[in-house]
Amino acid sequence: MRAAALLGAALVLTACTSAPSTPAPSPSSQAPDLRKFTGQQLAWTPCPAAAPLDCAHLTVPLDYTSPAGETVTVGLLRHKAAKQRIGSLVVNPGGPGGAGTSMAASLAKSPAAAPLLDRFDLVGFDPRGVGTSEPRITCRTDAEQDADRASDVESDMSPEGVKKQLAETTAYGAKCAEAAKYGKAFLANVGTRDVVRDLDVLRAALGDEKLTYLGYSYGTQIGAAYAEAFPRNVRALLLDGAVDPAQDIAESLVTQMAGFQDAFTEFGRWCAARSDCALGRDPARTTEAFQQLARPLVAKPVPAGTRKLSFEDAVTGTFAALYARGDWPALNGALTQLAGGTGRSLLAFADGYYGRDRDGHYSGGIDAYFAVRCVDRARLTDRAAIDRAHQRMLAGAPFLAGGSPDTSELDICSTWPVPPTSAEHAPHAAGLPKPLVVSTTHDPATPYQQGVDLAKDLDGFLLTYEGVQHTVFLDGNACVDRAGVAYLIDGTAAATRC
Repeated sequence: MRAAALLGAALVLTACTSAPSTPAPSPSSQAPDLRKFTGQQLAWTPCPAAAPLDCAHLTVPLDYTSPAGETVTVGLLRHKAAKQRIGSLVVNPGGPGGAGTSMAASLAKSPAAAPLLDRFDLVGFDPRGVGTSEPRITCRTDAEQDADRASDVESDMSPEGVKKQLAETTAYGAKCAEAAKYGKAFLANVGTRDVVRDLDVLRAALGDEKLTYLGYSYGTQIGAAYAEAFPRNVRALLLDGAVDPAQDIAESLVTQMAGFQDAFTEFGRWCAARSDCALGRDPARTTEAFQQLARPLVAKPVPAGTRKLSFEDAVTGTFAALYARGDWPALNGALTQLAGGTGRSLLAFADGYYGRDRDGHYSGGIDAYFAVRCVDRARLTDRAAIDRAHQRMLAGAPFLAGGSPDTSELDICSTWPVPPTSAEHAPHAAGLPKPLVVSTTHDPATPYQQGVDLAKDLDGFLLTYEGVQHTVFLDGNACVDRAGVAYLIDGTAAATRC
């Protein structure tokens, strides 16, 4: 989740040693006896300051190939069904690094989710290493995170700059291994491969014969991987904002940058119609206008309260505001503020993306993001290939003002201290009940075609939403909400476009 990646992996190994594009072996074949985990009784207790919600921890093996060894826990939050219960609805918001417990607590208060709250126990889970799960993935201190964001080393593509980047990314991976309980063994088992195994243990511990699951963004990758591993354990999967598991890291980032450029172009059209548009009244020149505002920050960050706004944070803040159309007025205000020489509002957007609170504490989501992404796909260590991907990203997203989007995505994982446990591939799940994939036409973070491809690969229903935002179900669109609720409750999927 660095700047341009935004809730969005590492591809590495040279051409002669590239990882196979095949799914991981079936978890059931690697963990023959999990009865002490699947049969555990969850100790639900009232969540602190969140009544009437209940919280618990699920115990799972650290390493599913050694289920008798060390264990870790997965944090859970539940809202019990109000009426005639169908079963559990397990939810995940994405990331990697997003906390399902927070998402479930939010949905428990949402009027749009009321029909689901009547019929399902709503259960949010924090993937291993994330949120309330233990141990947590932690690499940098709060001060180190601030220092990394304030640095524009990634914008320096000179030989010395590249050398410094690689040294820093190598040190970052080493810190993650040193800080983690169980060290490299923990990092080697935090990927999606292991999260879906945890999810099936959770299904069984909840007493559900079949899983009903709602996943957003990276949560769709969890859902698709679960479908492959346990197709006959699925009741229903609703996947919104699909990640295409067939794309390698370079292709996924190039595609994502084009998606953000598309959303930025839509923002520019909206902004140009306003008399107060910070980027001027000509929609054809909004990219140029943004470059004029952002490019000087590479050499000279501007004041932002007691801190400064760097170029990387300006890009991150802008990307974060492109996730939802409702943030566009505030983004225009932040860019107007930047034009006046201060960056407080744009920095606040970036802080929200990075999970930094007002006291300067980070949620840990960024570290979890890289820890998962670096074991989820094959690696790319060829410097020339990284440079080509970088140039393609810039070509697809010219509003980036000459920066270096996602070079950290390509570099951090190339020196990660443990090898990948999964690789990119088109998912297939024989015997899977039809999932419902929701894809938004101008989704910046997971572009529309990814949802089209995932629905095809999983032989699912595709629901197209005409809009500019990242994910939409239960976000206020009545058409999408009706279709999604009907699917989760009855298994029907009448609407194809909203």
